[in-house]
Amino acid sequence: MASSAANSEALQPPLPLLVKAREIVRHEGRVLVDLADRLGTEFTRAMELIHACRGSVIVTGMGKAGLVGQKIAATLSSTGTRSHFLHPAEAIHGDLGRLHSDDVLLALSYSGETEEIVRLLPAFKQLGAKLIAITSRSSSSLGSAADVTIPLGNLREACPLGLAPSATTTAMLALGDALALVVSEMRRFGPEDFARFHPGGSLGRQLAKVNDVMRPIGECRVASESTCLREALVAQRRPGRRTGAIMVVNSDGQLSGIFTDSDLARLLEAKRDGAIDRPISEVMTKSCSTVAIDSPLAVACDLLVGRKISELPVVDAGGRPVGLVDITDVVGIVRDEPETTIADSGPAVLKLVAPPQSRRQRPRSER
Repeated sequence: MASSAANSEALQPPLPLLVKAREIVRHEGRVLVDLADRLGTEFTRAMELIHACRGSVIVTGMGKAGLVGQKIAATLSSTGTRSHFLHPAEAIHGDLGRLHSDDVLLALSYSGETEEIVRLLPAFKQLGAKLIAITSRSSSSLGSAADVTIPLGNLREACPLGLAPSATTTAMLALGDALALVVSEMRRFGPEDFARFHPGGSLGRQLAKVNDVMRPIGECRVASESTCLREALVAQRRPGRRTGAIMVVNSDGQLSGIFTDSDLARLLEAKRDGAIDRPISEVMTKSCSTVAIDSPLAVACDLLVGRKISELPVVDAGGRPVGLVDITDVVGIVRDEPETTIADSGPAVLKLVAPPQSRRQRPRSER
């Protein structure tokens, strides 16, 4: 026990170093607060240039500023503004061909005198693209050449030596985020747009629609009301993923009910074997749960889990089936708590967890 306590103490950083770490974080925080208070017309002009851009926003920077620039370009792209990163050292060896007069350049250099950036300034001007500079002062080589300069001011790095880019790159990153997100709001970029750019992983699941995961009608089993149950069971086999439900439609093609594997099991358990040769409409579940094709996937998950059903027909505005959501297609996807939604007005966040007590049977209200 004593040895364990000693090892734990050895892993703790000496108090003076922890104090120093906290001061570094506080210092960078103060830099950001001061920068926010100083934002003015230059930021507004930069924002308007990006919003009006008919081409792409080309972000460039060298070293640590270049790494920040890559993140800014990625944030712009994911929030509705086409953007690419241009490495300045590669640009002078041919990559300037990526640049068009309809583009807007966003150049990052705290000193404003970065050699690779300064060498490109005449070429930028010749190509005719608008140039936004994020640099320390407007009088620098970069600041003087830019159409709009957002000055960072005289910042002290958080590095104890005052050399390693830290506070300056934090400030650049925050400004890039501010530009990207404000312009995104100007574009009325919504949750559906965000989902379109993030189809994979948890971000895509959070904003997915029913039609993103449903089985299309061509992969589903469908029968008319007058079809014999036996015939429907035999004739409605489908290759690939099998669903345990047959959707039943009336003469107008509208959904009138559903017959599931659970319904068949109940018939056999009740020794009603003769019903197999009766019309499927006599044994189907009428007034079954459905979901609209353009509904958020969270709505379908709520119905599947809340009503303890395994198959959920997807219908169009006229009540005609267009697909089916099967519990096996969305297993583990349920609604998370409201406080974890992407936006207060947005759809529910989806999360991979085990769905509670989902099983292939109708709720009592639908029997």
